Amino acid sequence: MINLLVKLIAGMKAAGSSIDRLTLHIGTLHPQLVGFAWIWNSEDGFCDEVRVADAVIVSNAYKLNPLQRILETGETIRRAPQSATAQAEFPIMVELASAGMTDYVAIPLSGLDTRNVITFATKAVGGFSKEETASLTGLFKLFALHVQRHSELRISENALSAYLGNGAAAKVLKGAIKRGAGESIRAVIWVSDLRNFTKMSDTLHPADMLVLLNAYFEAMASAVVARGGEILKFIGDGMLAVFPVTDGVEDASRLAVLAAKDAIARLVSFNADCPALQSTEVGPELQAGIVLHEGEVFFGNIGAPDRLDFTVIGTAVNEACRVEALTKTIGRDLLMTEAVARHLPKEVQHLGEHELRGVSARVSVYGLSR
Repeated sequence: MINLLVKLIAGMKAAGSSIDRLTLHIGTLHPQLVGFAWIWNSEDGFCDEVRVADAVIVSNAYKLNPLQRILETGETIRRAPQSATAQAEFPIMVELASAGMTDYVAIPLSGLDTRNVITFATKAVGGFSKEETASLTGLFKLFALHVQRHSELRISENALSAYLGNGAAAKVLKGAIKRGAGESIRAVIWVSDLRNFTKMSDTLHPADMLVLLNAYFEAMASAVVARGGEILKFIGDGMLAVFPVTDGVEDASRLAVLAAKDAIARLVSFNADCPALQSTEVGPELQAGIVLHEGEVFFGNIGAPDRLDFTVIGTAVNEACRVEALTKTIGRDLLMTEAVARHLPKEVQHLGEHELRGVSARVSVYGLSR
């Protein structure tokens, strides 16, 4: 979007437009954002992208902004920033006046998405002429078609990424939507769950339990994503993720272990600051059981013809799930199989060989050195 907008502005300036400031705002569908904005001004010639968080819509800055009125009424707004009346009505006019703007126009890119708005301002004496205003308004109405296309694509990417993960979302958008479509990949598999979930659920109010679950998943997921992992699904209090082997198993193993350490540290930090966990009735603080295993998995679409899930399956996934049960009996927050541990010999200690349900051979299990 930014490249298209920059080209549009360059074309307008080359044609003699008096525009000195332009902003484009589009709404989106995203768990944490209400939209995106691009801001350009003639002083530095840069076009900056801004991610607009949910919290913005309840701020005074937004409530007293022309954008809010346009989104509510669909009207076009034109003001002279130097006017005291305009500054009293919209505080942003003070900022525009100090930047030397003499005229400001904000129009909804209507007929498509009512959350899409474009604003333009000038320093020209007397503001925009009647002819230029009409020309720019007509131009932006056509530009609205490109904005809508970009907006719909971004919404699709946001929604799919939120529910499928970035990697799976990209594959689906490229057409990998048929049942059975996918590929075999090597990956370090992450399986984790929350300790004492049943006791907490029985003790806490559902709203408080939801806060804890979100904090737990945020700690797990943010640590995985920060190290290049891919979140595949949440199952109750459990999480399945993978670190695809792209630069070698050793690199993927190292990143997975670093992510696990980060996640555990984030839970420790949360526990220290969470009032609900200070109650003796609740008992244990948030703790995770994390298992890392490596192997070949099928990454693709599985399910019924009209209800699919993009996930990973395979013997390695089953083995990782079986090892996860040992985190409670062994008493370790992080366990690894030999397939991962052998790439970090100086950081791990052998915790014995264990029988796993449904697995014929005993499995060597490792933890971090203490």
